[in-house]
Amino acid sequence: MKVCFMCGREPSYIRNAVILKGLRENNVETLNLAVNSTLVSISSVGYAIRYPRVLGRFLLSREDFDIIFIGFFGQPLVPLIEKISDKPIIFDAFLSAYDTLCFDRKKFSPNSIFGRFLYRLDEYSCRISDKVLLDTNAHIDYFTRTFNLDGKKFQRVFIGADDSVFYPRKMKKHSGFIAFYSSTFLPLHGAEYIIKAAKILEGCEDIRFRIAGGGSTYNNIVKNARKTGLKNIDFIGWVANRGLPNEIAQSDVCLCGHFSNIDKAKRVIPSKCYESMAMRKPIVVGDDVANRELFNNKNNAMFCKVADASSLADSILELRDDEGLREKIAENGFRTFKKRCTPKVIGAEIKSTMKKLIS
Repeated sequence: MKVCFMCGREPSYIRNAVILKGLRENNVETLNLAVNSTLVSISSVGYAIRYPRVLGRFLLSREDFDIIFIGFFGQPLVPLIEKISDKPIIFDAFLSAYDTLCFDRKKFSPNSIFGRFLYRLDEYSCRISDKVLLDTNAHIDYFTRTFNLDGKKFQRVFIGADDSVFYPRKMKKHSGFIAFYSSTFLPLHGAEYIIKAAKILEGCEDIRFRIAGGGSTYNNIVKNARKTGLKNIDFIGWVANRGLPNEIAQSDVCLCGHFSNIDKAKRVIPSKCYESMAMRKPIVVGDDVANRELFNNKNNAMFCKVADASSLADSILELRDDEGLREKIAENGFRTFKKRCTPKVIGAEIKSTMKKLIS
């Protein structure tokens, strides 16, 4: 079996990278037509360059293959590829462009011309694909209801993490009890609740919050933290992918979220959950329908109420005060990852689906 792989985002993006690695670990021969870009990966310029290059590679390729896999962000590619190939298409939708840009980031009105275009793009790309992948059943439910699609066409595939990068390691820890958080600071992440939790816990001199990343709400988050005079937060900025495992390894607990009350936040499991689980660290997650698909409270994760800084602070305190609970969550989370979320497990699930479509 040989698969033709392409995607709208760069192949190194976590979702695409885990699937590619998983397919190869399951001995699936891959014709990789994905394009990396030296430009900002999520800029309109980056997409404008990447899509034509992917299509060009597809049209010029003379290699035979059995099935086409279109990864994230492939909505614009699906209708074009479907017109020029009769091979089965597996589409990893991963997220809704309509939901992300109209409701999550509020770039367009849902009833605007572009909002209606995004709706149609999501709906049509899923409808004409032979199989559509999403990361949670909650997300599948959203797609089927919102776009009036047949649920049988969808398959849940967890995001996972690269276990050759994220794995348990011993390192000298930072002093104190470290609660680590990394983010691109989108509104759905709810980073503001971490700042509020830090304020609640500022009297606990041993607890320190170590926050990595940057993004749309970052400046406001830092400004608010400084305005309240918080001394228990270290903003360390962007951490390169090779440095992120070291930061996780030096922490006592990882704050994974999502912590906001935004609807989309309740439908997805953050990628940082998988990375921290893979490194055998206890995690704190929002108590929502998506996280409950993979986690059980105080078993393989610590739950807190979403949009509730007091609940988040209480969860951190309980983990600080109970080493046995931390160890239990870390170990069970690691076992969950090894059983359900490694690239090899994910690749095997997708390979099985490919075989069925080909036959």
